[in-house]
Parts: sequence; structure tokens; C-alpha cells
Amino acid sequence: MTDLEPLLQRHLGDWRSGWSMGSFGAIAEFHQDADEQPVIDEPLDLTRATRRGAIRLERRRLAEATAVAYETLSPKRHRWSHAVALCLPEARARRNGHKVLTEIGPDDDAIRGIDRTGILFDMGLGLPQCDFCVRTSDPKLLGELRANLGRSLFEAGNGATAAIMAAHPHRVALTALGRVEVYQKIGGPDTGGVSPAGPHTHLLPKLLASGRTHSANTPIPQGLLPLAFLHPGNPVIGPLGEDQPFDLDLHETFQNLLTRYGTAEARMAKQAISTAIGGSVPPQDWTPPVSRAAKAAARIALRQEARLAAHHADTRRADIVTDWQVAFDQLDPEAAESIEDEAPGH
Repeated sequence: MTDLEPLLQRHLGDWRSGWSMGSFGAIAEFHQDADEQPVIDEPLDLTRATRRGAIRLERRRLAEATAVAYETLSPKRHRWSHAVALCLPEARARRNGHKVLTEIGPDDDAIRGIDRTGILFDMGLGLPQCDFCVRTSDPKLLGELRANLGRSLFEAGNGATAAIMAAHPHRVALTALGRVEVYQKIGGPDTGGVSPAGPHTHLLPKLLASGRTHSANTPIPQGLLPLAFLHPGNPVIGPLGEDQPFDLDLHETFQNLLTRYGTAEARMAKQAISTAIGGSVPPQDWTPPVSRAAKAAARIALRQEARLAAHHADTRRADIVTDWQVAFDQLDPEAAESIEDEAPGH
């Protein structure tokens, strides 16, 4: 057992934790509700399924995985997001990269036995580290998909795209570290234009066109690709992206993960802020870090200092932090690039 397994087992059983697999612009997410009962619960095999979706992490590959804990800015100055990326070296992470609709065959590895007769089709998004698929046994949809094999879903006149939107087949994100399966409807006309709560998928062509494997706000070391993301419960953002009262336990839990799996650059920037504020250093006498990542970490530290001061009713420290935020935590275009703000798994 690797040191990651107990962490992943614990969070699979914690409804507040979300999960995602995919790439920049195409993501499959797994979420649970507080009172939702699993239909498959196999923590030793890192597998969990509900009626709405499922996730399985490959234990045999975890020994090769690198965990990267990080925090990201929100455009809202009282919030931030956080996650743990599970990465593999590029050579081990890369998938087929199909750029056209491709039939894979029966999904023998489906998490639920009932789904193993379904036929997998790679949607042809050309993602480096994920095969983004649909799975169906519906004869009508099978016929439409097979009639359009070898074509891009974004090609004009491709009937497969409309057929997928109408039939709502399962979506399956396959990576070298496991899979996420989504059984719910695709967000669109049939769902009022929004993604359903719980497991869901996002497919955003504009982001796909960037060719990125991950957001610029995610500090993935050179040579690694992120394959799966754990989104532990957020201390200031609720499951549906709503504001929630500051949760000190959730905050401290993630800070421990950041100490263990975060980048030295982020830790040093946050510590510098805490030390300066604790020493009553005026903000005008402090030299901010130079790199984008360290600047973001310092701004996040200020937001956390503000929430901690309010939580402990420390008005003196709150006033000091406010002065620092006025000096260093003003909105800028970089903040708008964060896509992790609306809900834990985004």
C-alpha cells in the first residue's frame, strides 16, 4: 500500500469530497450527497458507485503517481479553491489521443456489472491523458454513432453530436489512473441549460482548442500530466458553489495536505505573509514575490488570514489583514482564469 491509498480511501467515503478526470475543457466529475447511499462501496479497491455515477482509481498505478496539492484564487475576494492532482510521468500518462469518433467495443471494465455489455465510443477529442467516451446499448444511438465513425464530432453536419445530446448516454473518462463514469443527463436543453447536481460532465470546445492539458493555475511539475483530481471539502464554498460559513476543520485538513504535497514556492509565500502580519509589518514595507504562483499563494494567504481572524473574533488582526488586502489582493485578469470556483469539482 502506498501512502496515498489511506488518503484516497478516506475521501472516497467523505461526501464532501469531489473527484474529476479529464483534461482542460473536457471533465467528468463524481460527487455525492450527504445522505446518498452507494450501490458499490469497495474502499480497499478504491471504487465507489451511486445510482448517478461512479469512480475507480487504479491501486496498481499509485506507486508511480505524484500528488500535487494546490490552491487557486477565486474572482471573489473572500473565497479560494483547492485540490490534489494525481499525476504520472508523461510517457506513462498518454492515451490514444483519437481525434475522430472511434468505436472501442464492449466496456468489460465497467464499474457496475450491468454496464459491461454497453459499447464504448471514444468521442475523438484528442486529449493527451484521457479517452473521453460515451457508452450505450441503445440500438438507435449505436446506429448513428457507427454511421459517423472516423468523423469529428465538431464537423458540420455530423448527426452523432445531436444524437448524443438527445439520448444522454453514459459518459466515461478513462485515464491510466482509473475512470469516472457519469450516468446522469448531459447538461443542455433537457436540463434547463445547467449541469445536474452530482456526477456530471463538462465539454467546452473553446477550452479544448487551447491544447492545454490543465489550467494554467494548476502547478503541475514539468514532465508530469494530471490524470485525476481530488477536491476535498472546501472551507468557504458549499457543494453547489454557494458561500458557506468558514469551516476551520476543513481548512486545517487541507493545510496539512498542502504541507505534505504542496509546492515549496506556495508554502514559502504563505509563510512570509503570516510572519509579516504576525510581526505587524506595514504592507508598504513588504516586498511581494515575483512569480505568478507565489503572488497567488500570498493573496490566498491573505484571504485565509481574514477568515481566520473573523472566526476567532480577532478584530485587531482583521483590521491589519484588511490593510494588506487593499495593498495586495486587488482583482486582476489572472484571477479570472480560475475555473475551479463555482463548485468543488469545477
